[in-house]
Amino acid sequence: MQMRNRAMGESWDWEVGEKVIADLSGLRKEHAALHEPVASPDGSRVALPVQREDETFGIAVNGELLDGEYEKAWHLVFAPDGRLTALVRADDEWTVAVDGTPWDETYEFAWNTTFCDGDAIAVQVKRDMEYSVAVDGKAWEPSFLSCRGIALAPDGSHAAAVVQVEELPEADIFKFMEGTWSIAVDGTPWDRRFINAYRPSFSADGAHVAAEVRMDICEYTVARDGEPWDARFGCTWDALFRPDSTKLVAPVRTAGAWTVAEDGRPIWDGRYVQLWRVTQGPSGERLAAVVATAFGRWTVAVDDRPWEHTFSDLVIQPIFSPDGKKVAAVFKDGERWGVALDGRPWAKTFDMAWDPVFSPDGQHLAARAEIDGRQRIVVDGRPWTPTFDRVWDPVFSPDSTKLLVCSMQGDRFTRQVVPVGSVLS
Repeated sequence: MQMRNRAMGESWDWEVGEKVIADLSGLRKEHAALHEPVASPDGSRVALPVQREDETFGIAVNGELLDGEYEKAWHLVFAPDGRLTALVRADDEWTVAVDGTPWDETYEFAWNTTFCDGDAIAVQVKRDMEYSVAVDGKAWEPSFLSCRGIALAPDGSHAAAVVQVEELPEADIFKFMEGTWSIAVDGTPWDRRFINAYRPSFSADGAHVAAEVRMDICEYTVARDGEPWDARFGCTWDALFRPDSTKLVAPVRTAGAWTVAEDGRPIWDGRYVQLWRVTQGPSGERLAAVVATAFGRWTVAVDDRPWEHTFSDLVIQPIFSPDGKKVAAVFKDGERWGVALDGRPWAKTFDMAWDPVFSPDGQHLAARAEIDGRQRIVVDGRPWTPTFDRVWDPVFSPDSTKLLVCSMQGDRFTRQVVPVGSVLS
């Protein structure tokens, strides 16, 4: 999705300057409550649910109400292509509204809006006390006793989910050990059953699906298209396909410690107290992961080499630069948040920090952060002077020379394009 947003960014308005996109004060006067605003990827729109005095809901974009009145409207999210999605309820039935137009199908409940690099939109749904997946307004024909952990193929051509395919009678330990869970792809479960299954993922071409699976009381592994690895481990985490390949990498626990395995064989020599959130570089040749080198000491390992600096509380998902040469991550240490680049923390720490973004040329790193109760943009460790009630993740222009900053000051939503040099000066 980042790649898609970057490509779409070439057509965005990159003229330097500040524009007030919407003033929401009029909506505030006319409604009982305004809820969480969301900004479109290009910053040209701000959307939010509004609640009327009669407790019905509407959806407003740039201060104007879209058609439609709902009993509830929540979880507004812009798709990577800029379409606005919302989960809405009318006549006690839930569905998805896309740019204000609800899907024809309705459900007892819908949740977990999921996107891909293509145009597909998927949600998990409940209907007649059974569970399924709906893609672009059409639910799978089969429904299941339970459903979770959905994923879409990169182009949106397929969907997968963890599903419970057989009922488990209360206290039936024998049935439990036989396995009642599987992975369904486009509504068709794998033939193999497992004690449990977790987090499906697709190959780059969408032709293959992998997931973590539990084989026995204390045995876990990874299955690809229903076939588990021969190797068994004490635990596993998310499995990832190598780019343009059917090979899989995953964190695994073996002999009481964690490492990274490819197709069931450990490929890192290092052994860690914990290891997860494996991330691949753009070409797939480099791997980074969050690791604990000792109990309660967290850092990032890149190609099996841990950063020297460790952190006491946590480290978030590693992020590679577009050229794959640099790695950044958010950390929390001693109740303070910060950003580290290639193992070196920025000098300034924050009340809160969000995932950083690299410029396309890899020369700059920007993040939003909270300092003394106000949100700011920080570039290469330097806080930009303006402060905001709220600011969204910054976006670099395709040529890496400008930064798009969307923010709220009171009821005003502003879109601002600034030269990177002026932020750093």
